[in-house]
Amino acid sequence: MEGPMTTLSVLLAVTVRWAVSLYPYSGARKQPMFGDYEAQRHWQEVTLNLPVKQWYFNSTENDLLYWGLDYPPLTAYHSLLCGYIAHMINPDWVVLKSSRGYESPHHKLFMRGTVLVADLIIYIPAVLWYCSRLQETSARKKVLSLFCILLYPGLILIDYGHFQYNSVSLGFALWGIIALSCGREVLGSLAFCLALNYKQMELYHSLPFFCFLLGKCIKQGIAGWGFLLLLKIGVTVIAAFSLCWIPFLTDIEQVLQVLSRLFPVGRGLFEDKVANVWCSLSVLFKIKNVLSSQAQLRLCFACTMLGVLPSCIKLTAHPTIRGFKLALVNCALSFFLFSFQVHEKSILLVSLPACLLLSEAPLMATWFLLTSTFSMLPLLQKDGLMMAYVITTLIFLLVSAALLSFHKKTSEDSLRLKPFCSFIRRYIRWFRLRDTLVKLLFYSSMLVMAALTVASCSFAPPPALPDLFPVLISAVSCIHFLMFLLYFNILHLWESVDGRNKKKVS
Repeated sequence: MEGPMTTLSVLLAVTVRWAVSLYPYSGARKQPMFGDYEAQRHWQEVTLNLPVKQWYFNSTENDLLYWGLDYPPLTAYHSLLCGYIAHMINPDWVVLKSSRGYESPHHKLFMRGTVLVADLIIYIPAVLWYCSRLQETSARKKVLSLFCILLYPGLILIDYGHFQYNSVSLGFALWGIIALSCGREVLGSLAFCLALNYKQMELYHSLPFFCFLLGKCIKQGIAGWGFLLLLKIGVTVIAAFSLCWIPFLTDIEQVLQVLSRLFPVGRGLFEDKVANVWCSLSVLFKIKNVLSSQAQLRLCFACTMLGVLPSCIKLTAHPTIRGFKLALVNCALSFFLFSFQVHEKSILLVSLPACLLLSEAPLMATWFLLTSTFSMLPLLQKDGLMMAYVITTLIFLLVSAALLSFHKKTSEDSLRLKPFCSFIRRYIRWFRLRDTLVKLLFYSSMLVMAALTVASCSFAPPPALPDLFPVLISAVSCIHFLMFLLYFNILHLWESVDGRNKKKVS
């Protein structure tokens, strides 16, 4: 890629990130629980001051009802590292119990800095490497793709505004995708194990990784070299998990306690207004009141499996890199739409592979990324990030339009729907996907999202409907996501398997 332009793109992306970090964070000055900022600070306090075996257990020193640790061991180790550094700078930041709710400008600077450092070490280098390896793409287009991916507002607003470390798990997952695309299956498996051991929500990506690797093993001959590859992958996964979980493998109680913290099924089908099917349906049909918890779990499992099945079968039979990226979108989106206890921020797991499709399907990928950011609007509004949301979304929209010209690529060929449309025309000869129809849908979508954004900021909801705007936002986003699930499934199922017309990472 072009050196000066690449450097400028990264610097501008970092500038936008740091500008967003000047805004409020989750739970700022909101007692008694504060928010995700306090959760991350509290985990530093707990991991620094308590023995490893007490991190996930309730005790007088570790009240699990006050932001108890509920992420895998790698997150805990990261918190411990940050806790050590915080203690060296100012011990008051991580004193056991008495530091609860600690807030100061210097501490905010430190916490924001830890997010940026993690981003610079893991996520941004992965995006740089991915874009540099894009084939059948000019150096200029590689830089443009890099800039647009780094400007995706959803990840910036959640990590640098709301406050989380999603760039760590997503960065590890991206390194896994890069390794697999380079034919390094063992390294790819290791990278994904790290992602999964940092955040359990990476399970959204697990089936495409599994199916792609299984398909590669079958392709090489399961009784020959394929078996050897499968053995190497298996040993790598077991070794990586064992290394991460060593302190908790001393007895079964430790393992079960950690697992119970990672998968709290007792929380119910959903909590806040989230743009998935169950939350949207609950407006018309109160599923929580009609079905038992066990029935809800079974329903979620069945619907999720039905959603991921087409892509998983296709990917196992034909393990291509382009198919792998499409399967990541389809499986993660199916999990988001249909699985149990989904959080609004989980849409970021779909956004990562969608970012990787910006150069292949610019209109639909950009449209999805804008919708995913919009779906988190109630959360961002609660955190006082509306101005940051509007500015970063407009920057991303304008930059993508100027650099990728996505709004002009509305033909069947540009949308990669020509094989599907040709198939439909065998039975319905008059069928045509008109440019004007696609543009009308896109601009109508943008108008609806803009109107709901303005309304939620400017008008108070009726007293009888206090959640009117969050419900409308989640329902509108859910309808969009169902459309995207259909589109990306069509792309994958009609994907050419003969190697033609693919833009891939090698």
